[in-house]
Formats: sequence, structure tokens, C-alpha cells
Amino acid sequence: MTTKPDEPQQPPRRRAPAGAAVLREDVTEAIRAAVFEELAAVGYARMSIEGIARRAGVGKTAVYRRWRSKLHLVLDIVSALAVQGLPAPDTGSLEGDLRLLYEVTSRALRHPVASQIIPDLQAEAARNPEIAEALRKALREGQDGVATGIVTAAERRGELREGIDHDLALDLISGPLYWRSVVIRSPKLPKGYLGALARATSEGLKAL
Repeated sequence: MTTKPDEPQQPPRRRAPAGAAVLREDVTEAIRAAVFEELAAVGYARMSIEGIARRAGVGKTAVYRRWRSKLHLVLDIVSALAVQGLPAPDTGSLEGDLRLLYEVTSRALRHPVASQIIPDLQAEAARNPEIAEALRKALREGQDGVATGIVTAAERRGELREGIDHDLALDLISGPLYWRSVVIRSPKLPKGYLGALARATSEGLKAL
């Protein structure tokens, strides 16, 4: 059968190249959630791709299509924590901003899953510099951006002197809560602790 000259030609359908399937975001998120659950349940050393896939309800292939090893999977997910960011406090005062920052950070650090995962990854970080760097970013860089904003805003309001040592200020802001929650892992913060910490840190920063 011949085609009439004025009949529009339908372009041939093109098939997607083999292996070019789009990665489903819901599957990726299920795998990420499974990693956190597996880390909390068995720790990094005993965690396996098989266990992650089983918990996520997917095949191992789905995991390997996204990450080539357990190490790269954990590095990617832990590093992502740094860029998620914390809400930038804007209470109008240095002490108020610090109090809000401490409340949000304390809840995050004391979450049952996070409180199990972070110490385990710290132990692994002592043996693996890649994990150490990813963990450092997750624990510090996300909060440091917010803390820097708090210090800068306080400088503009005249609560802190201009030219304050920002590195020292960030250590003073972040150190006490991480010590309590991550290093010595206090089971419960004393009543009024976060408010007292915000006042003490505010006064300490003003003395720099």
C-alpha cells in the first residue's frame, strides 16, 4: 500500500536505550529510610546491601543502580544531612536565637535513630577517613551556617562587637550541646538546661 503525498507521516517511535530507565524517587527515599533503620538496628559494620534492600522492599539491583557500595551509600546519605540545613532563628536577640537553635538541634541529636547512628559512625570514622569527613560535615557544616548567621545578625544589632573571631564563636556555640548529647550521651537534659546554656553562651560571646 502506497502513502499519498499529502498524508502526514508519523515519526517512528523511539525506544529508550537499554538501562536508561528513570530512577524512581519513591524507591530512592525508601532505600534511604532503610539505611537509617539498618544503621540503628545492626550498626555500620554488620549492615549489608541485602539487609537494606530487604527492609526497603526492593531488590539489591535497585540499591546498586544508585550506589556502588555500602560505603558510598552511607557517605552520600550522611553528607546529605549537612545540606538539609536548620531553620535560621530570627527572634531579634542573640540569646533568643541561641535558645531556638539549641532546641531544634537537641531534638535532632536526641532522636532515637540519630542517637544510635552517630556514635556508631564515630567509631567507624576512627578507622575510615572518608566516613570521618562525611560525619564532620553532617555534624558541623549544617549547623555552622546557621550559627554564623546568628553571630552576624548579633554583630549588626550591636550585641557583639564587629570583627569577632567567628571560628571561636562557632566552637563556643556548638561545643556544649554536642558534648552533652553526642559525646557523653546524657540520657536527659536537666530542666531549664537549654535556656541556661543560651544565656551563658550569649554572655561568653559578648566577652570575646
